[in-house]
Amino acid sequence: MDFEFTAEQVAIRDTIRELVQDRVAPRAAEIDAKSEYPKDIEKLFAENGILGIPFPEEYGGISGSSVTICMGIEEIAKACASSSLILAVQALGSYPILVAGSEEQKKRLCPPLASGEKVAAYALSEPGSGSDAAAMKTRAKRYGNEYVLSGTKQFITHGSIAGTLVVFAETEPGSDHRGISAFVLEREASPWTVSKIEHKLGIRGSPTAQIVLEEVKVPVANRLGEEGAGFKLALAVLDRSRPGIGAQALGIAEGAFDYALNYVKERQQFGQPIASFQGIQFMLADIATQIEASRHLVFLAATKVDAKAPDLTRTAAMAKLFASDMAMRVTTDCVQLLGGYGYISDYPVERMMRDAKITQIYEGTNQIQRVVIARSLLR
Repeated sequence: MDFEFTAEQVAIRDTIRELVQDRVAPRAAEIDAKSEYPKDIEKLFAENGILGIPFPEEYGGISGSSVTICMGIEEIAKACASSSLILAVQALGSYPILVAGSEEQKKRLCPPLASGEKVAAYALSEPGSGSDAAAMKTRAKRYGNEYVLSGTKQFITHGSIAGTLVVFAETEPGSDHRGISAFVLEREASPWTVSKIEHKLGIRGSPTAQIVLEEVKVPVANRLGEEGAGFKLALAVLDRSRPGIGAQALGIAEGAFDYALNYVKERQQFGQPIASFQGIQFMLADIATQIEASRHLVFLAATKVDAKAPDLTRTAAMAKLFASDMAMRVTTDCVQLLGGYGYISDYPVERMMRDAKITQIYEGTNQIQRVVIARSLLR
């Protein structure tokens, strides 16, 4: 591909690739079947510096580059989408601190996340507030040097296991998006309640929680930016995290295609490998082309995150939209290439098809991505 990776990035990628092949891939089917969060994989990633990728060195990390984050997510997602979220959500939950945090906040809050001592999560969505994020009902009232937060957050990835939770809440009710502020909750000092863990179609090894905040006290020192700046921050974070979802979708598609490609070379019908039939060859050509196009768009978006490019919003939305739609098509085709075997859980492609679906939904549905892209074109 055309993107120039540094020697350090290639070394990180190769390390992750080896760990994934040795330790993650053999666990992927079991993680999905048991719907259990793979604490052993989290520990493996922490010990090998993978959870430090989202953070610059001055805050205890090893990179801070979106390109490097996307490379890591892609490699892990080839084998296990649930495990790729350990890195992806560590980045998502940390971006608000890295984007809007003061120097004191970054130095205090980032090192435990970079070392893997703590897991981060990001709490924006609510039962009645998904695509319309500004319609949130969670409230934050200030009393002296602390805020008291009350409300319910929905579909919070890793909300049940996180030690650090970024929460968006209204500090000025009735002010639409201009009254939303962002807060960092540290579980020991500002505990939240997990009221439900969702049972899901895919990414079953990644806990998705409903969180209840019952008059949770948060120090003013843990507010990110000024009051009322939270909604703008939430959008800025999604611009940075969407390429990572594109990378996850890319990895899922690549993993399914690698398996299907090997299968069609070996599967015999009518006295020859099914890969010798033109109908199959055309499917393979279309899949490979879609994957390659997605790879370029995802890493273009990642380079724009690192460069703080002015057209990041549009490119990030395009990358997430295109790669996730691609992953759904490709994994569906890979199930088809395996025929009846593709439909049973002895083979990984049905899991990958189920996992691919969420990439079209979270961090902004693909309908919302199209709205974002169109607005930027018409502005």
